[in-house]
Amino acid sequence: MIRCIFMGTPAFALPTLTALFASPAIEVTGVLTQPDRPAGRGKKQTPPPVKEISLTKRIDVLQPESLKDPEVLPWLARQNADCIVVVAYGGFVPKAIRNLTPFGCINLHPSLLPRYRGAAPMQWAILNGDTVTGNSTMYLAAGWDDGDLIYQEKESILPDDDYGSLSERLAHKGGALIVKSLVDIAAGTAPRVPQPHEGIVMAPMISNEQCRIDWSQPCQTIFNHVRGLTPIPGAFTMYGDERWKISKTEILKQASETEPGTILTTEFNTIRVAAGDGVIEILELQPAGKRKMAAADFLRGVRDLTGKLS
Repeated sequence: MIRCIFMGTPAFALPTLTALFASPAIEVTGVLTQPDRPAGRGKKQTPPPVKEISLTKRIDVLQPESLKDPEVLPWLARQNADCIVVVAYGGFVPKAIRNLTPFGCINLHPSLLPRYRGAAPMQWAILNGDTVTGNSTMYLAAGWDDGDLIYQEKESILPDDDYGSLSERLAHKGGALIVKSLVDIAAGTAPRVPQPHEGIVMAPMISNEQCRIDWSQPCQTIFNHVRGLTPIPGAFTMYGDERWKISKTEILKQASETEPGTILTTEFNTIRVAAGDGVIEILELQPAGKRKMAAADFLRGVRDLTGKLS
């Protein structure tokens, strides 16, 4: 039996925590997650998904504002764990925590390291038009996502994948990969492979301005931009002073010599826009202050949709 502490916060971490609970070879002794935060339109204090499932299992939960809080190390030490599993915790894990347990900190990272080190690996993989990504398990080290690798597992990025669908698949497959890693670490059979120095690609957090659609880009770039940022943080465009969040598009096989961003037509309840090398059709959008809707539903309440998106 290997005893572990789990560190994680969002929904992406849930399948791994669930897999750890289900494994007869693993005991979860405690869970460390981010504090409750305001969420939703009412800004109600909301617990992280990881906290909610942990409380149903009557697991000891700690929610420090910072990993440097004086209560953190004594709490971790009291768990008497063999390792710490880290999945999307939401903060850098300091050396004192990485060195606390015999097997260190084992991390699930949703990319094929060293490609896409950083906060947004799945989003950047889609943004860059990759067709393959995957999961890596590794030992946390001093740098961002640069620790020794344990296992890697490839996953295809499908043409209609967006960030949400890819994240869901990698989250579920990652849980099994973490369990395999822990079992083999305990048995002394797990590999430990330093990451290569070649092929390093960074995947930093995406800024709000990077979410804005540049209609002068090629159609494929715009298509990847939208699906790589759906559902969060969301690609957007401006129609005058109105902000539209765009969640689904399609590339049309037709040329256009019109200035990029120009709304070409709303015939047949479609919104077709000139891009850098062709035409993009907006299939789903969310105008500011409204729900997400199909373009056809949006157009029922709009007259004379003309002009340019920016």
